Order: sequence, then structure tokens, then C-alpha cells
Amino acid sequence: MTQTSPATAPRTVPTGQGWMLAFAGFTFFTLFAPDFWRNAISWWGWGAAVLLCLAGSIVFLIRARPRVPARKWPKTLLLFLLLCIVSIAWSSYRPETVVAAVAQLATTTAAAFFALCLSWQQILRALGAAFRWIIGLSLIFELIVSLVIRHHILPLFTTYQYPSGKLPNAFYWSRDLLLHGGQIQGIVGNSDILGMITLFALIVFGIQLADRTVNRTAGIVWLVLAGITFLLTRSSTVTVALAVVVVVLLFAWWGRSVPQSRRVPVYVTAAAVIVVGAAFVILFWGTITKLLGKSADLTGRTDIWDKVIHLAQQKPYFGWGWISYWAPWVEPFKGLAIRNKVEYLQAHNAYLDVWLQLGILGLVIFALLVLTVFGRAWFKAVDRAPFDEQGVVRADVPYTAITLLPLLFMAALIAQSFTESRLLIEAGFALLAMFSIKTKLERP
Repeated sequence: MTQTSPATAPRTVPTGQGWMLAFAGFTFFTLFAPDFWRNAISWWGWGAAVLLCLAGSIVFLIRARPRVPARKWPKTLLLFLLLCIVSIAWSSYRPETVVAAVAQLATTTAAAFFALCLSWQQILRALGAAFRWIIGLSLIFELIVSLVIRHHILPLFTTYQYPSGKLPNAFYWSRDLLLHGGQIQGIVGNSDILGMITLFALIVFGIQLADRTVNRTAGIVWLVLAGITFLLTRSSTVTVALAVVVVVLLFAWWGRSVPQSRRVPVYVTAAAVIVVGAAFVILFWGTITKLLGKSADLTGRTDIWDKVIHLAQQKPYFGWGWISYWAPWVEPFKGLAIRNKVEYLQAHNAYLDVWLQLGILGLVIFALLVLTVFGRAWFKAVDRAPFDEQGVVRADVPYTAITLLPLLFMAALIAQSFTESRLLIEAGFALLAMFSIKTKLERP
């Protein structure tokens, strides 16, 4: 571990520039709640919001002019993006791959803005602002639906062709469940997505309270509201992610309590927990899924996985071509995953999705990207900061809660990545890319 010198650290826009923080909060909001824009002001409106975020990110990056040596750029992230672009050459759906590659670069541009123009505290503040807006608007939205409208409502802009009254539940923006114990969907229109946002919010609000960077009363109120919203989503997949976050947090506290030279028991125990946990899941799969309120096939996920694996095996080394969200009008995705009249546009597993689209080569690069980011986040959470002039950790510097931010977020994202592909798109990939760049450049 070496110290990042002032010469290589990225320049940041002065803290006093509130416009930058407001824009960062808006961009995080758009990344985490894209369906709010699509449902409320149409896909064209969402596209305008995305273009605004992209343009603003480029402007702030140009103004900041960060000087980042080539050796400081995360190689696995660059290789993954390069492969997405290069896959245009062999893609089975070339126009869609072009669009998907551009979208991936646009998402990475926003991530670079966060990483290079904001400090860790500013990232925390922007995330907190975005999550407060999403949670607050979601609760107000669901309350209005339950008290005023009193029935299911569809997005304001929709092209659904099903006969009236026969739409699948997944198509509704809200199902009027707030006063019936959930599962509420909020402004994002999906209980799993809202549940994941509230999990991230619990992490952010908890860190802000621990480091005393927010008013204590307001911090507690928002922490409670996030907890209530989390419970009302009743998302089993996010409940598992919460358990993983708690376990990682406990290991981080243990790692902090012992010096670097005495952490072997920490790593041995962690490896044992992973092995035992995997064996437990395999042996008691039916019981676990029943406790989580899921069928043994995880609501059709295993059927989707079987189909994806079959397709991936047809082009195992380089894949079918990058596409991100599946395009339902092209082969082999047309009609590939339909359950209860709902056509799903992802593999519900980030790693299977990468294998399908970019082959074994892409899967190896992506796995290395995830593992290296998690590894750097771990050491930045458990090693003290800053270093002295000789690069030795200063034992007299107290730990801060904010150093846990990338580690706990990555733990949640990795847990989610085994049942959802959202790590590859929008907020998921933006967070992955942001942490990849930020943890490579400097400590929290």
C-alpha cells in the first residue's frame, strides 16, 4: 500500500460550488430511478434527462481537468469497456451493440465525473440527497395512490396492448399496496429496485450519522424512513443482500481491530464462512427459498439461466455481442424469457449475462474487475489512513465510517449480482465504475 501523492491525486472542484453537488445528486437520482422518468415523462423525457446528465458530467470533467497518470487508471475497467466496443465486430445484432456500447461509455462518463470531481464526502452527500428524494417521493406517491386513487395505476406513458383489466402485476406503476403491508414499488415501479435503493440508503444514512456529518435528528428520521420503506418492499433478494452487508461489516470491524500482520485468522474465517454458507444453501435450498417467500426456481430464474447457458455455449469464447439490456426485437432475445405474460430483458445473473454477451473472455475480465474493486475497497476500509511520508500506516489516526462506503456498497452489489443483472447497467455499473476509478486513485 502506497500513499497517493498530491501530484497524482485528481483535482476536485471547490466544495463551495453547490451547483456541482446538486447536479451530482440529480445524476445519481436519474441513474437509480430511470423508470420514474420513463413512467412519468416518457422514454423521450428520460432520454433528455440522460443527455443532460451526460453533458453536465463532461462539462464538470473539462472544468476540473483531472491529471491522472496512465498507471492510475483501472486496467480491468478499461479492458471491459474496450471489449464491449470491439464486440461490435462479431455481434449478431450490430446496431444494438453500437447503441449499448455508447450507453456503457456514457454511464462510465458519469462515473468518472463522480470519481474525479467529487471527494468521498461529496459523493456521500450527493448519494444521500438522491436517496432522500427517491424514498420521500415514493412514500408520498404510494400514499396518494392508496388514499386518493385507491386502485392499481399504470405508467403515464405506456404502449401495453393487453385487454383492460388483464395486465400482469409487473406492468403496473403502483399496485395500491401501501396500506395492505406491501410490496410497495414506489416511484421506480419495482419493489426489488426500491428495496435495493433503501439498502444503499441505510448504508449512507448510517455512515453520515456515525461520522456526524448530518443533523442527528434529521439523520435518524431518514434512517427510520429508509428502514420502513425497506420493510414495505418485502424484497427477498434484497433481504439476502442486507445479510451479506451485515456479515461483511462484521468482518471489517474485526479486520480493523487487529494489525495487518495478524489478519490471517480473519481471512481464514471468511473463507470458511463462504464455503459453509455455499454448502448450506445447496443442502437446504428448498427450505431457504420457502422462508424467503420464493419458489424453488426463484420465480422462474432457473429456467432463464438454463436458456442463457444454452445460448452461451453456442458462442462460448467471445459471446453474441454486447447488448446490456436485452433488445426484445432481435434474436436470440425475442421471446427468450417470458413468464406470466411478462418478457424479461436480462439473465437475472450478471455473470451469466456477461458470458452470453462477451463470452468467457468477457466473463474473466468482468470477474477480475469486480474482485479487484472489492479487494481495494476492503483494504481501504480496514487499513488506517493516511500514511506517513515513508508509506507506513499511522496507528494514531482514528478510523472513520466513510471508509466503509465502497466496501458495503460492493458487498450489496455482488450479492444482488447473482439474481439480477443490474450490475451491468445504469446505477449498478455507474457505482462499479466509480469505485473502480476512485479506489484506484485515492483513499476514502
